[in-house]
Amino acid sequence: MEEPDGLSAATLRLPSPGAALALAGEGEATLRRLEALTGSAIVLRGLDLCVRARPDQLERVTALIELLRPFWQEGQAVGQVDLNTALHALDSGRGEEHRQLGGQVLARSQSGKLLRPRTLRQKAYVQAMERHDLTLALGPAGTGKTFLATVLAVRMLQERKVERLILTRPAVEAGERLGFLPGDLQQKVDPYLRPLYDALHALLGAERTAALLEKGVIEVAPLAYMRGRTLADAFVILDEAQNTTAAQMRMVLTRLGEKSRMVVTGDPTQVDLPAGVLSGLTEAAQVLEGVEGVAICHLYAADVVRHPLVQRLVTAYAERDQRKR
Repeated sequence: MEEPDGLSAATLRLPSPGAALALAGEGEATLRRLEALTGSAIVLRGLDLCVRARPDQLERVTALIELLRPFWQEGQAVGQVDLNTALHALDSGRGEEHRQLGGQVLARSQSGKLLRPRTLRQKAYVQAMERHDLTLALGPAGTGKTFLATVLAVRMLQERKVERLILTRPAVEAGERLGFLPGDLQQKVDPYLRPLYDALHALLGAERTAALLEKGVIEVAPLAYMRGRTLADAFVILDEAQNTTAAQMRMVLTRLGEKSRMVVTGDPTQVDLPAGVLSGLTEAAQVLEGVEGVAICHLYAADVVRHPLVQRLVTAYAERDQRKR
C-alpha cells in the first residue's frame, strides 16, 4: 500500500509473543538494526509488525524478515550476525540456500537453544565433517570451528555412530609458562583444555559430562598423550592445531583408526610456536589438498559468531598483517 508521502507500507502478523520478542530483540534492538540496514521504519504493535519504506526498500526488508523466519518463528533470538549473514545472502542471490540454514538443527543445548550453522560457510563446514573422515578447518577466532565439531561429535556419540569422543590440543604457551602453574601435569594442562570442557558443558551439562569423562567415553587430553595410540571407533577433535609442529601433526593424523573420524581446527594467524617453526596445520593444509577422504574448509571474518566487535577486530588485524607483508 502506497502512502501520500510516496512510501509504501506492509504489515506482517507474527504467530506468537515469543516470535515477536525473538525478532524484536531486547529493547527492540534487532528492529533498530533492521531499520539501519534497510532504510525502513519498523513498528511492532502487539503481534503486528508494521514496516514503512520506499517500494524497493520495502521489498528488501520484508524479504529479509521472511528469510529469518525459521529463527524467530521458533522463538530463537535473531542476532546481529544473523541479520548481516541473511542480508548478504539475499543481496548475493543465495537467499534460498540461506533459508535452509533454519532447518539444519544439529542439537539443542542444555538451555534449550537450537544449535545450527549460522553462516553458509559454517553450513559447508558441517557438511564436510559429515561426509569426510578427516576435515581441516582453518579460520579466525569465533567462527565456530571447535564448537560445531563438538556438537557434531556429541550427536554422533548419542546416535551410537562412534563409541567415544577424544578431544585434544597442544599445550603450547601463549606468553605464559606451564611451570608456574600449580598442581600436577593434568592440573597444569587443564586451562589449555578449558574451551573443550565449556563446549561439552553447553551440550551435555556439567554432571553428564563428568559422568562420561569418568567412564572414559569422553577423553580430554593434551596432544602428547596421543603418541603410540590407535584411535578406533572414535570422533577425534584436534583443537588449536596451528600450535602443532609438522612432526606432531603427522603423528596425530596417523593415529586415526577404523570407524573413526577426525576434525582438525586452528587459526593460522595465532601461532604460538617459536619463531621459524612451521605450523603443522599450515603444512597439512598444503600437503593434503586434493587427497581423497580429506576436506579442507576455510572460514573468514564474516563467519565470526561471537560479539559483533570480534568480527571487526579480526578484520582490522588481518588488514594490518596484509600491510606488513
